[in-house]
Amino acid sequence: MKKETWGFIDSGFSSPSYNMALDEMLLNWHSEGLIPPTIRFYGWNPATLSIGYFQKAEKEINLERVNELGLGFVRRATGGRAVLHEHELTYSVIVSEEHPDMPKNVTEAYRVISEGILKGFLNLGLDAYFAVPNTDEDKEALKSPRSSVCFDAPSWYELVVEGRKVAGSAQTRQKGVILQHGSILLDIEDEKLFSLFNFPNERVKERMLKGFKEKAVAMNDLTNRKFELDEAKKAFKDGFETGLGINLEALTLTPEQVEAVNELAKTKYESNEWNYMR
Repeated sequence: MKKETWGFIDSGFSSPSYNMALDEMLLNWHSEGLIPPTIRFYGWNPATLSIGYFQKAEKEINLERVNELGLGFVRRATGGRAVLHEHELTYSVIVSEEHPDMPKNVTEAYRVISEGILKGFLNLGLDAYFAVPNTDEDKEALKSPRSSVCFDAPSWYELVVEGRKVAGSAQTRQKGVILQHGSILLDIEDEKLFSLFNFPNERVKERMLKGFKEKAVAMNDLTNRKFELDEAKKAFKDGFETGLGINLEALTLTPEQVEAVNELAKTKYESNEWNYMR
């Protein structure tokens, strides 16, 4: 049986506003039938704290510290909690809700898309598996997360190695299209990460940080060897092809498309109205 061909974009390192605008425009173009289902890899320049659509920026985030460290800051169109995008491979998947291989159920769609990420970890020799909360306590914890930090606990079908979360994803559905994007951690600076959030006091912060270290891990903390970004890109590109049963073919944006992305980045994702709206 002939495999379906999806688009593939490696957009390299871009500003936070451009990254979020490109994901949104890919969703729009796919909804209009202008591009095929698409997988994108990207990085962040500068390193950036992104927050989920529903988070309260000024209440939850130490914005002074974000500025002090020279980090970018942006609100995502997807839900979930805050992520520091620094030493990671970021991916996004854009595919129609009506795609025959995509379950209607959000959780099950996560599982199908994340199969590509799972295969990527296996390609790198890491014994990854899906997190499936199975106790009532675990399920309850998903409804009311303890902190603003994304990697604080695994959600349904996110990837864990040795019991700790190693990739985090978020999803939105708009205009009949699924956009799922997420972070695959190469390294993590947890002290730096936790300095970006507001806590009632230092004791609570230390307790949360200790819990975080027990629940999240980066790829380079799992083995004696160091994974390089290019190696990770190849492993996860192959992983998506295998996991989703597709071929990936380079998709190049036209100058007009790049201009549209830049315009959206400027008018929406660089605006205080969007980033601090809650």
